[in-house]
Amino acid sequence: MQGEQEFNIAAERYLDMVYRIALNWFGNVHDAEDASQEVMLRLWKSESVPEEEAHLRYWLVRVTINVCKDLSRSLWRLHMVPLTEASAKSYPSDTESREVLDEVMHLPKRYRVPLYLFHYEGYSIQEISELLKTNPSTIRTRLSRARNMLKSQLEEA
Repeated sequence: MQGEQEFNIAAERYLDMVYRIALNWFGNVHDAEDASQEVMLRLWKSESVPEEEAHLRYWLVRVTINVCKDLSRSLWRLHMVPLTEASAKSYPSDTESREVLDEVMHLPKRYRVPLYLFHYEGYSIQEISELLKTNPSTIRTRLSRARNMLKSQLEEA
């Protein structure tokens, strides 16, 4: 990054987004915090960070997903903390939205992550396919299946 001030601005603006994506990936606060910290460290150390805000946001999402994948493969991830211990700041304030997000968090990761990126972070199917390095038709299928699973879960509740 060019300087401390630019880093501080970017960290302030995007740390919550990075944390929410990592929390969505792992389902626990501790790993999400570790991943967020690693992403911010990479932002600080990087010399080739995009200047334009849209590109910086995309870069951070891509780095966050890569960090989450790397941490998922680590051997030290033997002890998991239940999702219910997630901090209240990571959830919407109204009860209905919180219930929906709780149900989203119970979906399998392959469906949860694309659904979260699409509906909560506002990425297009094409962007998600690039971020996850997956075919766009696969993302469409996963979104459709995730919505069906979510609908079933919400009808049961």
